[in-house]
Amino acid sequence: MLTVGLTGGIGAGKSEVSRLLVECGAVLVDADRIAREVVEPGTPGLAAVVDAFGEDVLAADGSLDRPRLGAIVFADADKLAVLNSIVHPLVGARSRELEEAAPEDAVVVHDVPLLTENGLAPLYDLVIVVDAGPATQLERLVGRRGMSEEDARARMAAQATREQRRAIADIVIDNDVPLDELVPRVKDVWDELVRRERASRPRPPQAPETPE
Repeated sequence: MLTVGLTGGIGAGKSEVSRLLVECGAVLVDADRIAREVVEPGTPGLAAVVDAFGEDVLAADGSLDRPRLGAIVFADADKLAVLNSIVHPLVGARSRELEEAAPEDAVVVHDVPLLTENGLAPLYDLVIVVDAGPATQLERLVGRRGMSEEDARARMAAQATREQRRAIADIVIDNDVPLDELVPRVKDVWDELVRRERASRPRPPQAPETPE
């Protein structure tokens, strides 16, 4: 098994790369999706969040009101730390379960948006960074996601810098390109991941030579 940490700045195209890797055969562990699952109604995670922040963070249907919680924690570093102390261990535990359930010869890709910021690179056999220039990120966030330019720039500034992400990368995928150019780049990376996974397997013991 080869474990891969996949990350990239907002608007860099990480989700597209993870989708293409899955098409190639990767087993995907999506940290964002798991973070939502561990605080669904009826979970211990949601109960712990409500205990820490009060029932005001619940929507009318009993689910977590993410915008309301976000407004609370992103304006207060201490409250954000409390939320992270609840959610991160649950995400980590579920991620390990999914990894352990994968086949022995799998390439397991952990899609982790804040991998750089949280110092998680040592958890993986290698790290892939999806990289795009700030102008490309801004264009995608405004043009495709409908963000205001001010909001887009603020979200970009809140993350690790491009240089910090590239510094932890074993492989960088340049995504300042259209999709038809990205596809072969990801395929090349996949071939390298498969090669590394095969090289990491223990070699079977050699039978002793029979003396003549």
